[in-house]
Amino acid sequence: MKTFETSAHEADSRYAMLRLGLTLLVMTVGSSGMYVVSVMLPAVQAEFGIARADASLPYTLLMLGFGVGGVLMGRLADRFGVMWPLLIGALSLGVGYVACGMADGIVSFTLAQAVLVGLLGSAAAFAPLVADTSLWFVKRRGIAVAVCASGNYVAGAIGPPIAEHFIETVGWRQTYIGMGLFCGLAMAALALFFRARPPAVAAAPASHAGHAGRRRDMTRPFGFSMGTAQGLLCVAGVACCVAMAMPQVHIVAYCGDLGYGPAQGAQMLSLMLGFGVVSRLVSGAICDRIGGLRTLLLGGALQGVALLLFLPFDGLVSLYVISALFGLFQGGIVPSYAIIVREHFPPEEAGARVGTVLMFTLFGMALGGWMSGKVFDLTGSYHAAFLNGIGWNLLNVSIAAMLLFRVRHLRLRTAAA
Repeated sequence: MKTFETSAHEADSRYAMLRLGLTLLVMTVGSSGMYVVSVMLPAVQAEFGIARADASLPYTLLMLGFGVGGVLMGRLADRFGVMWPLLIGALSLGVGYVACGMADGIVSFTLAQAVLVGLLGSAAAFAPLVADTSLWFVKRRGIAVAVCASGNYVAGAIGPPIAEHFIETVGWRQTYIGMGLFCGLAMAALALFFRARPPAVAAAPASHAGHAGRRRDMTRPFGFSMGTAQGLLCVAGVACCVAMAMPQVHIVAYCGDLGYGPAQGAQMLSLMLGFGVVSRLVSGAICDRIGGLRTLLLGGALQGVALLLFLPFDGLVSLYVISALFGLFQGGIVPSYAIIVREHFPPEEAGARVGTVLMFTLFGMALGGWMSGKVFDLTGSYHAAFLNGIGWNLLNVSIAAMLLFRVRHLRLRTAAA
């Protein structure tokens, strides 16, 4: 049966396209938690009577769990196929949302977010699906990974306004319970369509032989040792996402502090992530033309421009425009890391290395969400928090530029030899 499945379902086939569409749906449902918790932040802070940094902690720990869980779920998918992690994620996400809605304090709320929603729930619907998608496509791998990853932003585009509506009408607790029932059942049903294993898995021995020459060229990515190259990508991932988290996590609270109300902030977050979907698709096409490193550098530079615009402009119309620009500029950054790994590291190690780099991008989101809240508590303003994000973004751009320079230098040296 396994032989039949791998012969019937080839890479770049109609089945691969259908699977990509289902992957988009699963990631949309599974990624809802990381954006809805931002909308819940003002209500949770008010109900539990805690500081802004403490109210940001559930998001931080959710993202930490999300990152670690992606590596764990990725290894499980490598061994048994992606369907089983998705089923575990569906159960955990459903139970986790209900537990959040029934939490009697910030500790139990945070634990539910970190373990059930992050580590065991949403984690199953991100890194494992990105890795799975990369195995089902050879041509246009960049755009396929971008479509897959855009589900994360589709969740951010449609989730916050829906959550804000139900928070205002039935309350944040009932909203979480309703999300648990819907997301758990929907994700479990969709997971059943992912029984087939990627054809690249069955062809692994032949693939190893075919890539023998390339593997010799990839023993020193960017001219560094494997560990150093991986470490630099991980640091870059943390840096870009610390900067990215500032507007994404705190735009709702920021609008509330400016007197515009959380509903306006939720709409800005939705707009930001909606344009992020466009950005991911466009960046995927760009990535197929110019490569992952150039795409990372381009996205990082443009993200820095958008962060700078938040400093002088805080009018309502200006914030809507800047939110749209921020989403349009930064959406392609995270998927580019998966392409960079596939381009510069041995292909047989791509799954583990992609999962590790994506874990560090999520750590960056976690750190950035908490750090921005802490800076706000210390200064009473988000101005310093935006400056902090800009500094981290400069670190990301510097690493990307240095790696690109080294790649060009190595190519020139090889051509001259």
